Amino acid sequence: MDNKICNTKVEVPTGMGLNDKDYISSFNSCLKEMTKNYANVMAEASNKKLFEVYKGIFTDLSSLQREAFELMFRNGWYCLESSDRQKIKEKFDTLSKEYQDMMQ
Repeated sequence: MDNKICNTKVEVPTGMGLNDKDYISSFNSCLKEMTKNYANVMAEASNKKLFEVYKGIFTDLSSLQREAFELMFRNGWYCLESSDRQKIKEKFDTLSKEYQDMMQ
């Protein structure tokens, strides 16, 4: 059983030159890192006004990263993996236990 969730892959030129997939993949990776960094920056903002500025940038970056991901997924350059209910339940139970252990 194939558990991949993909769209039909849009073929791109191969070789030494960069193609559309290379550009959007690099852009998406950069946006992911920037979003993570802005999450940290928001938490450490020295005042409310600065926090709001960072929050606006974070929101814009998050939206742009989502658009980049959707473009990659639509073009078949990014696939998801489906999981059965048991696997999801096991992961949930593990994370729940770890969370409970942290809260003690």
